[in-house]
Amino acid sequence: MENKVNELNDQEIVRREKLEKYRAAGIDPYGKRFVVSHHASEIRKIIGKKKAASVDKLNLVVTFAGRIMAIRRMGKASFMKLQDKTGFIQVYMGIDVVGKKTYELFKMADIGDIVGIKGRVMLTKTGEITIRATKYQLLTKCLHPLPEKFHGLTDVEERYRRRYLDLIMNENAKAVAFARPKLIRSIQEYLDNQGFVEVETSMLSSILGGANARPFVCHHNALNKDFYLRIATELNLKRLLVGGMERVYEIGRLFRNEGMDTSHNPEFTTIEAYQAYSDLQGMRKLAEGMIRKAAKDVTGSAKIEYQGKIIDFQKPFRWISMIDLIKEKTGLDFSKEMSFEEAKALADKNDIHLDKFKNTVGHVINEFFEQKCQDDLIQPTFVYSYPIEVSPLTKRGKDPRFTERFELFVDGRELANAYTELNDPIDQRERFVAQLKAKELGDEEASEMDEDFIEALEYGMPPAGGIGMGIDRLAVILTNQPSIREVILFPTMKDK
Repeated sequence: MENKVNELNDQEIVRREKLEKYRAAGIDPYGKRFVVSHHASEIRKIIGKKKAASVDKLNLVVTFAGRIMAIRRMGKASFMKLQDKTGFIQVYMGIDVVGKKTYELFKMADIGDIVGIKGRVMLTKTGEITIRATKYQLLTKCLHPLPEKFHGLTDVEERYRRRYLDLIMNENAKAVAFARPKLIRSIQEYLDNQGFVEVETSMLSSILGGANARPFVCHHNALNKDFYLRIATELNLKRLLVGGMERVYEIGRLFRNEGMDTSHNPEFTTIEAYQAYSDLQGMRKLAEGMIRKAAKDVTGSAKIEYQGKIIDFQKPFRWISMIDLIKEKTGLDFSKEMSFEEAKALADKNDIHLDKFKNTVGHVINEFFEQKCQDDLIQPTFVYSYPIEVSPLTKRGKDPRFTERFELFVDGRELANAYTELNDPIDQRERFVAQLKAKELGDEEASEMDEDFIEALEYGMPPAGGIGMGIDRLAVILTNQPSIREVILFPTMKDK
């Protein structure tokens, strides 16, 4: 402890010395229960555009708690700027109102302290809404100076590491933090109204499946067995369709052992929904309605601004097949059957990189899309008919080389992924076998054989549509943020 004290700066030493002064005066510097009657936004709403005389006549007495963000001392009267979860409010402290003893206590206050106020709301001569304090109470002593508003917390990495300071100093960060749960509530309301039921499934799995991704591996001591943190909720939710629940969804954390950038975090949140007796077109309709409602609920409009671009969620989303999009962009036509050698030659000619285990025409088509087309999809666009090689859980289309699958793209980023679900257990087993072969060739993201899931399908899963959507990525767009780390309160960080 002595070494820690020696590291303190002058301001921190003074603040700690005040702890004993408060205690000597019979005051607990870490406070007690305080009943709040109004928040800043509620006070502002009540006052509105009233004139001073009307405000005085209203005689609005409030109890308010918040953090001191600024102090302007003027002898026997002072002003404070307090911040609560909804914003800021000014407080007037006059020795003639609160008394000498309380005013002396207030004079020990520092920026960053959390205090409680009781008083009557008034307007100052400049028209600012202000609480004229009659009572003042220290609730929590702050032992560190807050960062300077414009110079203290400018390092982006430091903002993410100390999110609590980011929320104190950055109004935008707080607005994003409150917008995200609003987004989730909107999705829940939409799906609940469509007859879906929200469920929770296991985060630990003994088998890797439901998506193509590298997993996190953990060890269960009692069973002396390794488990994966789930990379998807898909297979368990489809088991519930077999069980007859018909319409289910889960909003939950997934874990993928991948890199970190503006679009990826190893721990992230998705919504997955599955609807019996539906198909890809049903999921298309569901996605449009769900996202359109979320945009309106979070931003007030289905037409939003994102990083200088206008994104229109109100109009019907574009619907185009992958091979038509590639033809539109490159002039190449993959609708005709060709050998892998022919497709590989086209890839080489167009500077398309292929990993060694991507050795089918379907893989070439998918790489053409990802490397030549995806970045240009700014407005909401459904890209459908994915090659079967990259869609192991999806029903085949009329052309057996392709599947009934779409991905939704906005601003060049994948936002949602949907299928007409594969419910043929024989076909599903063949897909798993193909995935095992890919894994043997070095594809660490390939799925494993899930015998229990195949057995579940053998009991009969109704025809169904399913969709998964990234909550974090949608939150990024709806809150106009440049990075996924802005919408995850505590993103994964490298060591300092």
